[in-house]
Amino acid sequence: MQARQRIPRRAVHGVLLLDKPLGLSSNDALQRAKRLYRAEKAGHTGTLDPLASGLLPICFGAATKFSQASLDADKRYLATLKLGQTRRGGDLEGEVLQTRPVNVTRADVEAACARFTGEIEQLPPMHSALKHEGKALYEYARAGVEVEREARRVTIHAIDIVEGDHERWVLDVRCSKGTYIRTLAEDIGAALGCGAHLAALRRSGSGALTLQGAVTLEALEALSEAERDAQLLPADALLADCPEVRLGAEDAARFLAGMRRRLALADAPQVRVFGPEPRAFLGSAHIVAGELISTRLLSPTEVQGLVNERTERTTA
Repeated sequence: MQARQRIPRRAVHGVLLLDKPLGLSSNDALQRAKRLYRAEKAGHTGTLDPLASGLLPICFGAATKFSQASLDADKRYLATLKLGQTRRGGDLEGEVLQTRPVNVTRADVEAACARFTGEIEQLPPMHSALKHEGKALYEYARAGVEVEREARRVTIHAIDIVEGDHERWVLDVRCSKGTYIRTLAEDIGAALGCGAHLAALRRSGSGALTLQGAVTLEALEALSEAERDAQLLPADALLADCPEVRLGAEDAARFLAGMRRRLALADAPQVRVFGPEPRAFLGSAHIVAGELISTRLLSPTEVQGLVNERTERTTA
C-alpha cells in the first residue's frame, strides 16, 4: 500500500475570520482551515458548539500569541428561542422535557429580556465544556451524572428583539465572555412562564471582529493559495480596538529584547506596538507612569515574517 504523501507545512501569520457551519466542531473547523493553508501553527479563539454557526476567528503563526484577547472579549450572538418547550441540555438536540401553552406578546418578551440585562449570575449547564475533576461537564451529563456547579457572574450588555411572533423569537445578544446563551434562553422562558429552549445560535461578533468579511470553508477550498492568503487579517487584528504605539528603530530593538521604554504617553491597559516602516508589529504592551512595558512579544523571526508577508501581498 502506497503511503500518502505528506503535504509540506509553511509559516503563515494572520487571522482568518471563519464563518463556521452547523454540525462541525470548532476543532474540526480549525484543522480543515489549517490544512488548507498548510500552516505550521494555528489555533481558534473560543469554542462554538457544533449546533452553533458563525464567527470563529482562527489565528495562524504569530497571531496565536494574542488569541487570549479574543477569548476575553465581549461576544455578540443571534439567538433563536423556541417558547413553550423545555429540552434536556437547553437546546434543540436534547429530548423534550415539558410542553406548555404560549400566550405572550412582544412587550412580554421585552420585559423578560430586560430582567436579564446587566450583571447576572448563571449556573453553568451540565451540557458544557466546563471541567470538573479533569472531565468536561457534558461527559458527566451523557453518563446521567449531575455535578454540583457554582453560579458565575456574567454581564449581558443588551438584548434586542430582531424578529418574532408567538413561539419563535430571534434575539440579538451582546454579552461578556463566559455567558451561556442556552441558559439565558431557559431563564427567559422561565420568566415568561412557558419555558423555552435554544433552537439556533449564530455568533456575529467577538470584540472588534464581526462576520463582515468572514469566509466559509467551502469558499476557501475554491480559492488558490494566494487568494486564501489574501483573506487573512494582520496578526494584530485581535487587538484592533487597542491604541497604537510607534517606536523608532533603536527603541523598537530594545523593546523587542524585553526592555522597558520611557515615553510621554498616557497610561493604558493594552496597546499595540509597532516598529518603524515598513509597519512591523512587535507585540502588545501596557503603559504605566510613562513606561511602555511589554505584555506579549513576537520573536525577531516572526516580526520579519510579518514584514515579508506584508511586502509580498502589497507587491502581488
